[in-house]
Amino acid sequence: MTLLISSFCFISIGAGGIRPCSIAFGADQLDRKDNPNNERVLESFFGWYYATSAIAVVIALTAIVYIQDHLGWKVGFGVPAILMVLSLLLFFIASPLYVKLKASSSLLTGFAQVAVVAYKNRKLALPPPNASWCYHRQKDSLLIVPTSKLRFLNKACLIRNPEQDIAPDGSALNPWSLCTIEQVEELKALIKVLPLWSTGIMMSINISQNSFPLLQASSMDRHVTSSFQIPAGSFGTFTIITLAAWVVLYDRVLIPVASKMKGKPVRLGVKLRMGIGLFLSCMGMVVSGLVENIRRRRAIREGYLNNGQAVLEMSAMWLVPQHCLNGLAEAFNAIAQTEFFYSEFPKSMSSIAASLFGLGMAVANLLASAIVSAVDDITSKGGKESWVSSNINKGRYDNYYWLLAIMSLVNLVYFLVCSWAYGPCVDRVTSVGDEGNDVKDEEEELLHLGNSRVGNEGNGLKKEESFS
Repeated sequence: MTLLISSFCFISIGAGGIRPCSIAFGADQLDRKDNPNNERVLESFFGWYYATSAIAVVIALTAIVYIQDHLGWKVGFGVPAILMVLSLLLFFIASPLYVKLKASSSLLTGFAQVAVVAYKNRKLALPPPNASWCYHRQKDSLLIVPTSKLRFLNKACLIRNPEQDIAPDGSALNPWSLCTIEQVEELKALIKVLPLWSTGIMMSINISQNSFPLLQASSMDRHVTSSFQIPAGSFGTFTIITLAAWVVLYDRVLIPVASKMKGKPVRLGVKLRMGIGLFLSCMGMVVSGLVENIRRRRAIREGYLNNGQAVLEMSAMWLVPQHCLNGLAEAFNAIAQTEFFYSEFPKSMSSIAASLFGLGMAVANLLASAIVSAVDDITSKGGKESWVSSNINKGRYDNYYWLLAIMSLVNLVYFLVCSWAYGPCVDRVTSVGDEGNDVKDEEEELLHLGNSRVGNEGNGLKKEESFS
């Protein structure tokens, strides 16, 4: 048992390192700001990353399971172990060819420092917007002043006393008393995306409803031919296949054809794709509720109300549309979320950007369990049959699906509000001009997070140089 639990721990630690970092590391190989098609390249990369991951899951659920069933568990576990060794060897063989960004200081420590220093300086007044000499920044940094959103955090990089705050090399003597503009903007970037990040949790809750479709499939006719039937647990592969198929269709057919028809590059914005994914997830729950309502009424009509194990004369293929909608929802929303976080965050936060969707799925699994427990407790009061009863024919799983559909609709409205409040995405360039030219507007200011272009240095910048 100790060895078994230890293996689970190693798998968890390994997955925690691979999943958020591999996608960010791969994007680093392709991300070139001087490439006019950079956004399209990243969009294609994130799509193919999820497509190959989906294909890998399908192989795991089919080929690897087949090996385990027919050749035993030793061979079944041995094959993935051998594949991981080969993967590791290939990674190190190709290592000299990779672009490798050097790690900086701990981001979590930096976030804590910004919060602490901003609180310490809460009574200080903020200087004028173009007073760049009042703020501490890293050496050779392109960031001149912090953005005006979440301005209370700007106090964390205010220089109070140059002699006591700044070291001879230009760094802060005490990072818990003075932070850099870069640290402030990193925390701002994280805080700003949290509302939009939270909108994806509801979609993950819908996708995580694995046990209920399994019960539905078990009670329906799963035969494809007279001698072959699809295992009840394999219907989830329709979700994965749909995700992979859509990525290929979108990247290799729809976008090229649309670009050729328009005569210029065409792409769907990340927030638009996130919204489409949330809408499709809502429709998936509506379809699930309709199918379950039809299935339950037929079970009652055939006299199986008290027999939840009975198999109806109703094809389990009725369940395919809801799985396909869930696959499309994930293809739109999950890929767009990862691309959105990666584009909005500074390079130093790329691994955090890649891990946010996984974090949302973890939160969603916990919330899904809480929702099921709450529905069970509320609907079973007074001796009534619970909506999520172990007897699927006595329960009201259709009502449960419609509850999720209503919650998904509310979440879609919440997403629209968050998207409007967030404003445009970071795809712009900011210039610092001559003295008297303020940082132009909120959209341009966001580009201080790493995409800034410093123009002609004015008197304000010269003041900063002489001050240093």
